[in-house]
Amino acid sequence: MRKGEIKRKTNETEIEVSLNLDGTGAYDIDTGIGFLDHMLEQLARHSLMDIRLRVKGDLHIDMHHSTEDAGIAMGQALREALGDKRGIARYASAYLPMDEALTRAAIDISGRPYLVWKVDFTGPKIGEMDTELFREWFQAFAQNAHITLHVENLYGDNNHHIVESCYKALARALRAAAEIDPRAADAIPSTKGTLGEADG
Repeated sequence: MRKGEIKRKTNETEIEVSLNLDGTGAYDIDTGIGFLDHMLEQLARHSLMDIRLRVKGDLHIDMHHSTEDAGIAMGQALREALGDKRGIARYASAYLPMDEALTRAAIDISGRPYLVWKVDFTGPKIGEMDTELFREWFQAFAQNAHITLHVENLYGDNNHHIVESCYKALARALRAAAEIDPRAADAIPSTKGTLGEADG
């Protein structure tokens, strides 16, 4: 089993996360932010990663630190679970429709962190959560997982559908990219023989 566990404590948040790449999509998530919990549950279910996440944050200030730091810790746990990335497919993409919304996610488990985020919202909030915070989560996750991630909402009207399609598209792309390729199960998927920060 490819697993990662991270404990992270700052003056703003205290986080524990455990992640199993070869799971069944089970989840036990409590960030203190209901809508973020809902999105991360979708990520677990559709990637087939098992995720347990606990976040205690300074929600009396706002949701920014809890959201960003959850992305940091989850990215670090994913990077730990991936290990040397031996045998993975590495690249994948997914188109995810949700009613009127369609989002594309493309991923390279490259060792080089980069996010391209082309997602616009028509309102400042979904429920109590600021829509600008979703980019913060994706940025923190990609940077700390050391993956290249492109997320683009192609069209959509309902903000809930738009962001949910982003998380589900990430889930499906990540699931495919992290799968072990039976034709190259013992190989690093790079001509350089390694996937680090400057490799590819």
